[in-house]
Amino acid sequence: MRIEVSLKQQRLTLYGGAGQVLQTYPVSTAARGAGETRGSYCTPRGRHIVRAKIGAGQPENAVFVARRATGEIYSARLAEQFPERDWILTRILWLSGCEPGRNRLGQVDTMRRYVYIHGCPDSSPLGRPGSRGCIRMRNADLIELFELVPAYTPVLISED
Repeated sequence: MRIEVSLKQQRLTLYGGAGQVLQTYPVSTAARGAGETRGSYCTPRGRHIVRAKIGAGQPENAVFVARRATGEIYSARLAEQFPERDWILTRILWLSGCEPGRNRLGQVDTMRRYVYIHGCPDSSPLGRPGSRGCIRMRNADLIELFELVPAYTPVLISED
């Protein structure tokens, strides 16, 4: 099983063990495009793994801050109270780079940049760049993906 994310197509594809496509999902990657440097707010390219799965059993639209559920459930009213918050919802697949010097260690370390695949508000547009570096998904899609992939699933993020 593996995940591929296309920055050009703004699509995440889940492949099975024999290479067959199991599912495709629309996503939103970084508004600033591709890049690996800490503080760039870009989506890192290259080979990664799902290092940690966070949020199992949380309700859809559960709000996370610093990888911890806050006990809040996202709503339009909550969004009005916190208009500048970058909403991380429902589940987190925390990514770790596999390529030293490209997306692992030093100033390019994906995990230390806190780059995730995570849920977002239903009002957030998908299919076009818009995140702060993470890969945003619809909450229902993320729950499905979360249940299908184990920790250490390979993830390839490419510009194709």
